[in-house]
Amino acid sequence: MSGDKRRFGFWNPAPARHSPLEDAQGIFTGSMIAALGLTLIGSAGLVAGGIAGVAFILHYLTGYSFGLYYSALNMPFYALSLSRLGRAFTIKSFLAVGLTSLITEIQPRYLKIETLEPLWAALLAGLLLGYGLLALYRHRASLGGIGVLAVYLQDRFGWRAGLVQLAFDLVVLAAAFAVSAPFIVLCSVIGAVTLNLFLTINHRSDRYIAM
Repeated sequence: MSGDKRRFGFWNPAPARHSPLEDAQGIFTGSMIAALGLTLIGSAGLVAGGIAGVAFILHYLTGYSFGLYYSALNMPFYALSLSRLGRAFTIKSFLAVGLTSLITEIQPRYLKIETLEPLWAALLAGLLLGYGLLALYRHRASLGGIGVLAVYLQDRFGWRAGLVQLAFDLVVLAAAFAVSAPFIVLCSVIGAVTLNLFLTINHRSDRYIAM
């Protein structure tokens, strides 16, 4: 039994650093899963939380690319990331944001969604984004924006990243009433709650110690 525990990493007193190859697959996988969640949100006309939510609102208002807005809005947060969380975290987050934006833009060419119920889309998207962010967080990366601030506050003060992000998400979702019907905003809120509760339960530094 003790051999199995060591084999699967339970109660390992010495955290192991991820190799560059492991980080690369983690960032790619997390970005792919997160991009699928964002595609579901866009296909259902929903609004995400955080910086992605602001990008969706601007996209709906102007018709310009979500990916372009998402990448541009994340730029100011890289300064915080660089000064507080280090160069490696910043570079990996920059790559994750760029990759997620790119995949979200090209994905409709390869994935056609004919019917999508908004509430179901919100639940699926919340879980997909949660899994994507969890993969990125565990490889010391994020999807930028509020995620950078949330990870910093968790590392600095012990505040749960999921709860920090939820507070910001609710503010952004309140602004969604300017571009979406109340039912769509309600579904978006359900998606944001699903995402952030998933992160609150599963992203804990005292449980996952690999670096």
